[in-house]
Formats: sequence, C-alpha cells, structure tokens
Amino acid sequence: MDSPPPDAAPESGPPVLEVHEIGNRTYLVADVEPLDVTGVRTVAFGALMFLGAGLGLLPSYDWLEDTGRVWWLWTCAAGFGLGLFGIAYCRRRARAIARDAAARGSAAR
Repeated sequence: MDSPPPDAAPESGPPVLEVHEIGNRTYLVADVEPLDVTGVRTVAFGALMFLGAGLGLLPSYDWLEDTGRVWWLWTCAAGFGLGLFGIAYCRRRARAIARDAAARGSAAR
C-alpha cells in the first residue's frame, strides 16, 4: 500500500487557511464552522448527564453514606442546578445575538 508523503495535502476536507510551524511540528489551521454556536444543546446535555448520574446513584444511597461519599450526590445536584442556570443563560444569550443580528440586518437596508 502506497501512502502519500507526509507533506501532501489531504484529498478532502476544508481548505487549509494557515500553516503554523512551531519547533519541528507543522500545524494546519482549517476554516470550519462551530457545531453549536449558542451552547444550549451542549449545556443541556451536560445537565442531563448530571441528572442521570444523580438518579443512578440514588439506589446506592446507603453505600454512599457508609463510605462517606454522599458528596457525590451533592455534586450531581449542583451540576444539574448549574446546568439549568446555564441553559437559561445560553438561551438568553442566543436571543440577544439573534436580536443584534436582526438589528444590523435592518440597519443595513
């Protein structure tokens, strides 16, 4: 099997915008779009993971108490609570970004 030389450009993928050489390494920087600009889905997923972990730990509460690890439940509760706050924050931020984009769009006309 013939492999391409290490300095050959990839056959597919986003075009390379910048090449950085640091020491003996070369880094290619491509122009890619972010997956989730608002962060709502990411924060919601994290909050649901904390909720799931907390619910998964509840049946073993006696073991947690015997071994001094009840703080695991409190960590899950704090993670879920902060996640709810984060969802509200990200939704508010997304609305503000959309409102600003709409205002810029109407001002340009």
